[in-house]
Amino acid sequence: MQISDLATEQKLMPLLRQAFRPMFLLGGAFSAIAMLLWGLVLAGHIQLTPFANVLFWHSHEMIFGFVVAIVIGFLLTAVQNWTGLRAPHGKTLLFITLLWLAGRLVLLFGQSLPLVLVAAIDLSFLPVCAFLLAKPLIQTGQQRNLFFIPVLALLTICNLLMYIGVAYHRYDLQQLGSQNAVWLVTLLMTIVGGRVLPMFTANGTQTKKAEPIVWLDRIALGSLWLIFILHFLTLTQYIHAYAISVLFAISAIAIAIRCARWKIWITAKVPLLWSLHIAYWFIPIGLALYSARYAGLPISNSVALHALTAGAMGSMILSMMARVSLGHSGRVLKPKAIMSVAFILVIAAAVSRTLLISIWPLETTHWLMLGVAAWCVAYLLYVIVYFPVLTTPRPDGRPG
Repeated sequence: MQISDLATEQKLMPLLRQAFRPMFLLGGAFSAIAMLLWGLVLAGHIQLTPFANVLFWHSHEMIFGFVVAIVIGFLLTAVQNWTGLRAPHGKTLLFITLLWLAGRLVLLFGQSLPLVLVAAIDLSFLPVCAFLLAKPLIQTGQQRNLFFIPVLALLTICNLLMYIGVAYHRYDLQQLGSQNAVWLVTLLMTIVGGRVLPMFTANGTQTKKAEPIVWLDRIALGSLWLIFILHFLTLTQYIHAYAISVLFAISAIAIAIRCARWKIWITAKVPLLWSLHIAYWFIPIGLALYSARYAGLPISNSVALHALTAGAMGSMILSMMARVSLGHSGRVLKPKAIMSVAFILVIAAAVSRTLLISIWPLETTHWLMLGVAAWCVAYLLYVIVYFPVLTTPRPDGRPG
């Protein structure tokens, strides 16, 4: 691996040696802070006046603030393993970290700033990161992973749509941007999870790896791409709702079959595995809810959406951060026992936000507050437990 020599590496602040370090630490802390503020607003304890409005801020920041930070932290760390070339570190990593942080600050405190300035700061993050990701991939001819670049470009377009919606007072465009970003992140989770979960499960349980079924994977991923395209191009209005329902059902069934083949029941003793499996199961659950919604059942978009965001994204991100932080810092893949509590709490937050609200809608406020509290504690636990892991050198003395 072409990396800086050890002496040079040791001069670097540990936090700036790999992208997962600042992005996971700050992204995890930000999610807890942002969710706490959102909960206080919902409870009527504070009045928040961020850029645009508080609803825009919540829907935007949980995807383009929190989720995107973790995605970038993962990709700019993984690219070093994929290519053998040194991933962004030092001053370059500091720059993109500050760029991400600037976006969070102008969205929260920039209500009096020009829209163009806020948008320019926030929108610049993903293209800069896409360039840093593409460079080593192109240098080494890593065709398999180049698809991440157009996905990041599409996420940038979704982000731009949200700002255009603000500029022209078009809530439909804001929703178009945020909803399609959810489809894209769901697609990323399905792809990455499909790559790593069978391997993680086999290694963690000392069992035979479940080999992929090509036709099943093509149906699962192809249907998700089609769902994104139809919604992104606003073609759903020209298609019968039952046809879209069938598309969602096909996607949900295909992904559920993939999940079942990975045998969640053999992971009960390994928190880093069962937490990932449960997170992945939220994907077909969310898609099934959308199928039911398009079929005419009384399921709100909010409930189906949060199965994918609070459920799949929230749970998978916490579990992946816990695993990647240990593995890439040269530590044993065995988290502290308290992290099992964090995994359970973030799953409880998703259940509260989707299932409990659906069963007892009259108690919606209580379920919302329960979900907010569980989420905040879960991510706060990650920040506290992993702060020393992310801010100190690898114990084996290797770079990274």
